[in-house]
Amino acid sequence: MFNTGNYTYDELAQEYGPSADSIRLWVKNTRPVGIDENGETVTLAEYKKLQKELKRVNEENEILKVAAVLLGKR
Repeated sequence: MFNTGNYTYDELAQEYGPSADSIRLWVKNTRPVGIDENGETVTLAEYKKLQKELKRVNEENEILKVAAVLLGKR
C-alpha cells in the first residue's frame, strides 16, 4: 500500500471521509511534474490545464487564419 507521509490512503479515508481513491487522485494531481521558466513547480493538474488552454488557443488561431483568408477575398 502506498504511503502518504505517515498515513496510508485507507487510513486518511477513514479519518477524513473521502474515499481512498479520491485521496489518491488528489495526491497524483498535486504532485510536482516539472519546473516552469520562473523556477516554480508545476503540478499534473496545472499541466493538464495548460495543455487544454493551448489546444483552445491553437483552435482559435486556426479559425482566425481562415477568417483572414475569407475576408481578404472581398
